[in-house]
Amino acid sequence: MRKLAVLTLLIILSAAIPLSSAQAQDYSYQVTDMDVNAFWNEDGTLSVDYVITFQNDPNGHPIEFVDLGLPNNNYDVTSISADANGQPLGIDASDYQGQGSGVAIAMGSQTIPPGQSGTVHAFIGTIRGVLYEDELEDEYASAVFAPAQFLSSTTHGTTNMTVTFHLPPGLEPEQPRWHESPSGWSEEPEAGFDENGRITYTWRNPSAEVWETHELGASFPLSFVPESAIVRPNPFAWIGNINFGFCIPLFCFGFFAVLSVLGAIGGRRRKMQYLPPKISVEGHGIKRGLTAVEAAVLMEQPMDKILTMVLFGVIKKNAAKVVNRDPLEVEPLPDLPENLWDYEKDFLNAFQEKRGPARERAMQTAMVSLIKVLSTKMKGFSRKETIDYYKDIMDKAWAQVEAADTPEVKSQKYDEYMEWTMLDRNWNDRTRDVFRSGPVFVPVWFPRYDPSFGGAGGTTVSTGIPRGTSGGGGGGPSLPVLPGADFAASVVGGAQSFASGVVGNLNDFTSRVTNVTNPVPKTTSSGGYRGGGGGGRSCACACACAGCACACAGGGR
Repeated sequence: MRKLAVLTLLIILSAAIPLSSAQAQDYSYQVTDMDVNAFWNEDGTLSVDYVITFQNDPNGHPIEFVDLGLPNNNYDVTSISADANGQPLGIDASDYQGQGSGVAIAMGSQTIPPGQSGTVHAFIGTIRGVLYEDELEDEYASAVFAPAQFLSSTTHGTTNMTVTFHLPPGLEPEQPRWHESPSGWSEEPEAGFDENGRITYTWRNPSAEVWETHELGASFPLSFVPESAIVRPNPFAWIGNINFGFCIPLFCFGFFAVLSVLGAIGGRRRKMQYLPPKISVEGHGIKRGLTAVEAAVLMEQPMDKILTMVLFGVIKKNAAKVVNRDPLEVEPLPDLPENLWDYEKDFLNAFQEKRGPARERAMQTAMVSLIKVLSTKMKGFSRKETIDYYKDIMDKAWAQVEAADTPEVKSQKYDEYMEWTMLDRNWNDRTRDVFRSGPVFVPVWFPRYDPSFGGAGGTTVSTGIPRGTSGGGGGGPSLPVLPGADFAASVVGGAQSFASGVVGNLNDFTSRVTNVTNPVPKTTSSGGYRGGGGGGRSCACACACAGCACACAGGGR
């Protein structure tokens, strides 16, 4: 009887061994590819389309469910569908076992066995509460999204990931802005249009770590979505979302406080021009009466071009003279004319500062003031129509110069329309071409521009070419004459080198101006760190999913 009992026990234990091994089998797989399309809809909702390819490890547990993390709980479960190999899959929000919000996708007959791969397609039609205001611009909405994560405890390797934003319909190409890309992603998104004519931004990362948070973002005018779609959260609402079972209260409070401070003072850098976004929000009609300098700012001409145009303006008005060209030193003349614009006065005042940081700061203030004044003038007007209007003026100015049939008339027309010709982004080469041959009758202001000219030492030439004549005589002494190529070289060469002597590094100067006139929008996301692992809602996931469209970590199971 004792032997029989021992034999029976051995048989039971032997039968239990494979069962125990099967139960202990762990999930282990790779997410080899993830293609995400995020549709920012005109009603302010977000639709997301996922195509995810899994490679199950040979010793991995069959992938019977996919827990797909979503930005928040404000989704319409009836708008969600999934399929694999053309076969529909089950959706169960109540069975979701990942972190934060999400749904469980039941693979059913499409379960991915060990050692095999499978692709899951999921579409989430309606997610609300995903748009926020930019930090300092009430007229722009911030759209930030991070693709679904998968737990680092079950997945390994890297993922070939592509994310495409489809912006609301009706946007013009110059209106939306993209945010700086996370490390490892394409520095600038590929801009284009989808089949419905919506502007798209596409980012790529061939070796993304799918267990990390990858936040991508764009901004567009608030007018393209309903006001009710913009989330303006209570700044203390996050307290109720903390799961104290997973967080040490004091740590979470300090963590959130630090993130709030960093978000307030840092924001999210973007690759943007110096014009504030509100200038790009289209109004109606043309804003007439802008100066050539203001038109150049509206066209977002480089800062060195803007400064050179201002320099020519004050010299032609007999308000200043150049006393040294390299480095540039400008001396205001006594008895300044009354017709100076405020930005011209600011420009001259900057030269009262000592060359170096003090002058650069003064010049930065002058440019910021110029941009802000233009922003006020453009309120309610169409930027596009206004730019087209001043481009037409530029084209007509060049036509007047190029149609002149004598050197005298050509010189006169160039002097008269010079500021408007400078709106041409190809102004340097075009000026050289116009004056490639033949003489130039030097304008009266030229010695104040080039102190080395004829030993004039900055003195004013007494007269110009008599108006209405085709020759140099008939009413006064003739102006000095220069070979056309020399005149063009002096004008263009000075324009190319002057700014570096005034503002130092042009990129740094422009960046400092941009930080004031078009500051980085604040996204209310707190991302930039890992979402963490484990089941349920952890402190890390609460952070990652607060205030942005970040999908919390799910996984395959």
